[in-house]
Amino acid sequence: MTLVDRSPDLAQLVADGYDLEIRDDNLLIHNVPYVNGDRQVEYGIFVSELSTNAERTIAPGRHEVWVVGDVPHDHQGNKISIIADENRLDYGNGLVACCRLSGKPGGQMPVDYYQKISNYVDVLGRYARAIDPTATHTNYPTRRASADESVFRYLDSATSRAGLSAVTGKLKVDKVAIVGLGGTGSYVLDLVAKTPVNELHLYDDDDLYAHNAFRAPGAATFDSVARTPPKVDYFAELYSQFRRNIMPHPVRVSEDNVDELFAMDFVFLTLDAGPSKRIIVERLKQHEVAFIDCGMGIQRQDNSLRGIVRVTTGTKDHYEHLDRRISYTDVGADEYDWNIQTADLNMLNAAMAVLKWKKFCGYYVDTKNEYNSQFTVARNQLHNGEVSE
Repeated sequence: MTLVDRSPDLAQLVADGYDLEIRDDNLLIHNVPYVNGDRQVEYGIFVSELSTNAERTIAPGRHEVWVVGDVPHDHQGNKISIIADENRLDYGNGLVACCRLSGKPGGQMPVDYYQKISNYVDVLGRYARAIDPTATHTNYPTRRASADESVFRYLDSATSRAGLSAVTGKLKVDKVAIVGLGGTGSYVLDLVAKTPVNELHLYDDDDLYAHNAFRAPGAATFDSVARTPPKVDYFAELYSQFRRNIMPHPVRVSEDNVDELFAMDFVFLTLDAGPSKRIIVERLKQHEVAFIDCGMGIQRQDNSLRGIVRVTTGTKDHYEHLDRRISYTDVGADEYDWNIQTADLNMLNAAMAVLKWKKFCGYYVDTKNEYNSQFTVARNQLHNGEVSE
């Protein structure tokens, strides 16, 4: 977890739409609206010291903040009263403060950084909105985020803008594994990579070829396919542009290494049916690891396709249904007729799996509490099975 995740006051700032940055042990708040000496609304930066116990924030060591920009004024053109001095302070890398503000909320030292920062932003923002009613700290351009701020390379403004930080926080689990990075697994990665899971572990021993690139999200370049990299390396590099902590494991999960999955908080099984899947499922059950198994059966009917897309969930409280829902039959011997997959159904299979995982985490309401779902393509029918109401 990041420092922001471990610090409720910083997390609340992010939830309220503040553009927060941690740089050189200082707390920076970008896009703070204020009024300059010409009675124009501008946007500056607050710089505050940041006190921690190495794990999370503690009470602020100082109540002041420094302003990067121009000296703040009120809407009538007067310098605001909480300016302590106008001494310049150079923080390096082009970050130069023009003045220091000193104001204690209610005359008392702020109890945390949320109270400290929101108080100053509110003071300056009131004057700014007297001139421009739309002036706010929440509309800001994309900025790179540090590892202390977020698992993402840039802040998830979509969550804060929607007011869903508390809900999304339920997805901040430590480790999630995706076993099998084919069509379905790669789409699972695409969806889970956009959640605040701390570590994503990818397991697959196959390489990237044209046939699997056509069933994966995004658009693999000709050069990427031509060099046939391990799929896990290709996808880890691709999604690492977006987020941190993607761990590629270019191996097939078997009896010899399945114990690596026991450290996971959740596992997605998106590999072909066969004896190795049975081993994985049995060992996950023994160690009470929650998982979702994805399955797809598509066959030809005349000159069209028909089939079923399945998602089966196993938790420590509900494993007894697995043998009657998960197939371990190896279809590789008749692959031309049976092992058919299409990108749209791979994507649907992944979406069904991730929706169920989010229900498991409490992100979505789950009134049915099903442990098996099947979508029949020809009838356009979704059936819930193994219901625990």
